[in-house]
Amino acid sequence: MQRAMDFEIAVCELFNRRCHPQQIKKFFVLISWLGDGKAWYFLMVALPFIYGKSGLATATSMTKIAVVNLLVYKMIKRLTRRQRPCVVSANINLGTTPLDQYSFPSGHTMHAVAFSMIATAHHPELICLLLPFSTLIALSRIVLGLHYPSDVIAGGVIGGYVASVLVSS
Repeated sequence: MQRAMDFEIAVCELFNRRCHPQQIKKFFVLISWLGDGKAWYFLMVALPFIYGKSGLATATSMTKIAVVNLLVYKMIKRLTRRQRPCVVSANINLGTTPLDQYSFPSGHTMHAVAFSMIATAHHPELICLLLPFSTLIALSRIVLGLHYPSDVIAGGVIGGYVASVLVSS
């Protein structure tokens, strides 16, 4: 277990160090800020205007998944209490203020994957926009020293699972 943790810290330090130039850091801070919900709220409001009733149905599904993901996220964070990489390693510079204390799982990634899956299940043409955006959100969390790769992977898996249950029901 310690070897896996050492590996994750090394990956976090590498990504954090490589993306230290100010312009790169600002880019990832912006992506993370948009992933805080702003981009998703905008999308939920825009969908009915773009797609009419089907856009409204998609926005409603995204709202439902937001509530479920938030409950799951809060419960897991409370149970695991995993310290963030920027707390564990002095070699990692915190890129932006975290929204809460613990790192596991990445809520930004949970929501990005879930929202993208719901939106693209109903409007497949959005994948060209949402897949790269969601990937950048996940990457930003590691780059900014907020999450380990396993936090991001777990967030993606959980968000994907919750979305797939909602889509299939």
